Order: sequence, then structure tokens, then C-alpha cells
Amino acid sequence: MFKRRMRRIIAGLLTITVGFVTWSVVVTILLRFLAPPASALMIERRIDSWRSGQKHSSQYKWVDLDRIAMPIASAVIASEDQNFLHHHGFDWGAIQRAIDHDENSKRLRGASTLTQQTAKNLFLWPGRTWVRKALEAYFTVLLEACWDKRRILETYLNIVEFGDGVYGVEAASQRYFHKAADRLTPEDAATLAAVLPNPHRLRANAPSAYVRERQHWILRQMQQLDPVALR
Repeated sequence: MFKRRMRRIIAGLLTITVGFVTWSVVVTILLRFLAPPASALMIERRIDSWRSGQKHSSQYKWVDLDRIAMPIASAVIASEDQNFLHHHGFDWGAIQRAIDHDENSKRLRGASTLTQQTAKNLFLWPGRTWVRKALEAYFTVLLEACWDKRRILETYLNIVEFGDGVYGVEAASQRYFHKAADRLTPEDAATLAAVLPNPHRLRANAPSAYVRERQHWILRQMQQLDPVALR
């Protein structure tokens, strides 16, 4: 009886695992060619608002990478992941530096690549549990295997959160600068990238001294990137 029950449990777990892997691969391949109607983060934010009884509105409009100004691509890479074009989803050097920093500081330092952030925002929920981290790693590998760097960057720029209910560079550009994403200046782009560590506290339309300082640093870093390689 016990052995039969264990076989059923193992068979059930294998079925669930195979089903999940199949689903995730199919969805990832489809999203290489189709714009996602929403991300898991957008859905999570809406559910949180519904639970708290607060009114929720969101701005999200997908635009192709060709309709996004080059400076914003440079700015997010300079700010978030300067080795984006060279790694395969994980920046091991940045991870080690973050570990060393965390051991000597009470504040946690992030080391997520753009691919990891895209995987997290697109497929997963916020949090720091080991289960979520394992799924983030899985989807990161999947994105790097199924997409090219251009598609990863394009998706990141379209779903990243720039403020309460503001998702993607087109929505952020319209909301904060009253212009389309293809008209963003380097200064605009660096300002948007400067709020990414905490878009709920930092504001692109009313930048604090910290945001201004970070904007200037990002602008300096942007000058060291190869703009041709980003396309």
C-alpha cells in the first residue's frame, strides 16, 4: 500500500513537472514574437490594490525597440547591468561583489541582471523566498536560451515599473515628460533609469538630490557603452 501510494505521488510530481516545463517553454517561445498583454508584476499590483480596497489604474503600452530612443537602452544597461551583452543571464562577478557587500553591510545589494529582472517581472511574484529565486533562475536560463539579447532588452524596457501603475518606457515617457519614447533625450533616459532601484519612492518628474546624483553618474557611464552593439 505504501509503495503504491509513493509511486502515485512520484508519478503525480513528474506529471506536474513535465507539464510546467512544457507550458513555460511554449509560452516563452510565443512571447519571443508576441507582445505580452500584461506581466505577472502588473497582475500582482492589481490584486494587491483590490485586496486593500484601493483604486488602481495602470499605464502600459508596448512599443518595438526601433521606436524607443537609444539613450534609454543605454541608460538602463549603464544603471542596471553593464555586462548585459556579454553574460548568459547571470553576472557572477556582480553576484560575488553583492555577497561581499552584504557580509559587511546591513543593507542588501542587488546583483540581478536585466535578464533576471525580465524573468521576475514577466513570470513571477515579488519576494525573496528560495522557491521564487529558483524559478527566477529557471526562467532566466529559459529566456537566454529562447530569446536573443535584443528581445530581452525590448521586453525589459516595455514591462519594467517606473512608478505606481506606470509600466514601460512609453508609458513613463508620456507620463513624466509628455513625449513619445522615441524622443527621449539622454538626460530624460538617465532620470528614468535613476529611479529603477525604487520606483515607488523615487520620482522621475520630481527628482530628489539622490536621483540627480544618480542621473549624472548614469550619464557618465553611458558614454562608455558602445551604442552600435545595443541594436
